[in-house]
Amino acid sequence: MDSIILIKDVDIFDGKNSGTQRGSVLVRNNLIERIATAPIEMPADGQATVIDGAGMFLMPGLIDAHWHAYLCCNTMMDLLAGDPSYTYLMAGREAEATLQRGFTTIRDAGGPVFGLKRSIDEGRLPGPRIYPSGAMISQTSGHGDFRMIYEHAHGDCGCEMAHFEQIGASRIADGPVAVMEATRENLRQGASQIKLMTGGGAASLYDPLDVAEFFEEEIRAAVRAAEDWGTYVMVHVYNPRGIARALKAGVRSIEHGHLIDEPTMELLAGSDAWLSMQAFAVEDNTYPSPVQQAKHIRICNGTDHAYRLAKKYRVRLAWGTDLLFNPDNTKNQNHGIVKLRRWFSNYEILRMVTSDNASLLALSGARNPYPGKLGVVEEGALADLLVVDGSPLEDIEVLEHPHEKFRVIIKDGIVYKNTLLS
Repeated sequence: MDSIILIKDVDIFDGKNSGTQRGSVLVRNNLIERIATAPIEMPADGQATVIDGAGMFLMPGLIDAHWHAYLCCNTMMDLLAGDPSYTYLMAGREAEATLQRGFTTIRDAGGPVFGLKRSIDEGRLPGPRIYPSGAMISQTSGHGDFRMIYEHAHGDCGCEMAHFEQIGASRIADGPVAVMEATRENLRQGASQIKLMTGGGAASLYDPLDVAEFFEEEIRAAVRAAEDWGTYVMVHVYNPRGIARALKAGVRSIEHGHLIDEPTMELLAGSDAWLSMQAFAVEDNTYPSPVQQAKHIRICNGTDHAYRLAKKYRVRLAWGTDLLFNPDNTKNQNHGIVKLRRWFSNYEILRMVTSDNASLLALSGARNPYPGKLGVVEEGALADLLVVDGSPLEDIEVLEHPHEKFRVIIKDGIVYKNTLLS
């Protein structure tokens, strides 16, 4: 028997247009079957759930285009020295919390989440849809090289892998052949897109922010292997040289880019690539070493300039959080959306975290684990919906209080939260 949900009397934001319309939405199984301004009669067939929206705000589920479902909820110490079974359990618990914050879809930007994704997709654990990248692919000394200074061996030499590689968090690959093999291994395991590290970062131990990582031919090897599977490569990079090199090699998604200059932003705008940014601020994180903290501050100081350039050149802009190694910080996921108000209108923000992010995720093409329309409220789209007490179009801060303001959370046609009387 079909499962039917009727949501009555809501202001509907469709994820694309700046206005709303008052009406009702009928969900059958996992799809939106009908949207109407006139009352919808409950179908006679199927098991029915009726939700009276009482004039509240209905919108698509939130999408985080740069989330780490495994790395966000475990400390670096636990990842390097803890029992892996503990870290996986923490990821399972965090997945439910992520969904309860209204995020019905995330693109995982690196980490061992294939088992977590399967558990969620099979209905054994509550959590968001996951677009997995698999192990982050890094050169030796790159942003994904988390070996201790005394560890000299890794998988490409035929020796025992370093611990971070053993758990599937990253993989060290040098040379086009090794990068191609790492890419194909992630695709074999079920990656929907590939993640490469092509520039320095704050959390890593060895690479300054100005370095470019991977030669163009190495990046191109990953791009070609991904394209053969109908999908694309996303890259971690902040500096202009690394961004330009990645674009030349055919990368479709630039992650971060906070240190970009104007000529490189213009180059990005003329490509078919996206800029997936985060509204980083200094108070977001504190790193254990002065060198890492200095890198963090420099990145954050570039946030405003990068967003202003992105708006000037009208690049394809996505949004994510990139919260890492700090379980206490994951609760601030929604705050990352609110910070965008410094540069964007409420409407632009809502579109970015729903339909725009969905368009980026759809680049996975044939490897898309969830074929169908995400990030929109329209007939035939996948039924990922939020009923919000208050209008984010009028006050974006509403999204920062999901436990109080998100009265209904529906993912794939299943009600995971409903505090409204039916």
